[in-house]
Amino acid sequence: MKKNSVLLLSGGIGARMQKSIPKQHLLLFGRPIIIHSLERIDKLVDIDKIVITCNKNHIDDLKEMTKVYGFKNEIIIIEGGKSRQESVQKGLMEINTPSVLIHEAARPFVRLKEFEKLIDSKEQNITYGVDIPYTVLMRKGDFITENLNRSSLINIQLPQKFNTQKLKRAHLEAIQNKKTFTEDTSLLLDFFGKKIKIFKGTEFNIKITNPIDYKIAEIIYKDYILNEE
Repeated sequence: MKKNSVLLLSGGIGARMQKSIPKQHLLLFGRPIIIHSLERIDKLVDIDKIVITCNKNHIDDLKEMTKVYGFKNEIIIIEGGKSRQESVQKGLMEINTPSVLIHEAARPFVRLKEFEKLIDSKEQNITYGVDIPYTVLMRKGDFITENLNRSSLINIQLPQKFNTQKLKRAHLEAIQNKKTFTEDTSLLLDFFGKKIKIFKGTEFNIKITNPIDYKIAEIIYKDYILNEE
């Protein structure tokens, strides 16, 4: 039995991109953004399946897209939730392997070796992250109220790896306690209080959210990704 599954979050509808299709379906150098991640994920050896959460209005389009590219691993596409947290919780219901790798379709510049490093590590719960290069302060309303030590802060990136059962339990706890989180490292930490390993990420592993990100992505692809490939 393989020990890992991949949960790929693809629930965005493109509102901030001001497009009629989801941002992850936009073309980046001839291929949809989501396909860039799937091509790397599909090369992983020790994965049982790939589960993709998707807006219900675009499930058929995504199914057709994955058929065109002929991926070898089993791909299950399900309807996502109303929030990122709900989408993860629904995706986890499809996964029974000891570990789950979570990634976002809007991060097309993830490298194969970053997934492999997660799989090879004996640590059960890991996130990628980069240092915060700018000043971050605490505010209350319209006023700055507190300094923060940026050397102790981290900018979370994906992919991440988690113990599947622990993450499922944490999501159930979040539902029962009506707590919301923007990603799963903070969710798991809140309910179990255990340290989570950090692997150093890369500056170009950006999440494409706004039109300016799409422009930057074209530059990153030409300057970094093409050179690696």
